[in-house]
Amino acid sequence: MNDFNLIAMLGPWEIIGLLAIALLLFGSKKLPELARGLGTGLREFKKATSDVSNDLQRAIEEDPKSPGRPAPPTPRTYPESPKAKPTGDESRES
Repeated sequence: MNDFNLIAMLGPWEIIGLLAIALLLFGSKKLPELARGLGTGLREFKKATSDVSNDLQRAIEEDPKSPGRPAPPTPRTYPESPKAKPTGDESRES
């Protein structure tokens, strides 16, 4: 069941009853602080989701010609090492 449907099923007396219970549980001083914190949290959440969707939209529109994957790295070539000089033991054998 959708949250909106649950709220839509509540009548005005049920909503007043829930608010009265919340007032009794949290008190008149704490309730505005909780509502303020909830509002701040919702604002931050909406801002974060809009930032992410804007970043995704910008990335999609930025360069449609670029491939989805980066190009593979080019293999490195190393110069051939000079032949090792014979040690004293090898020169004695010949």
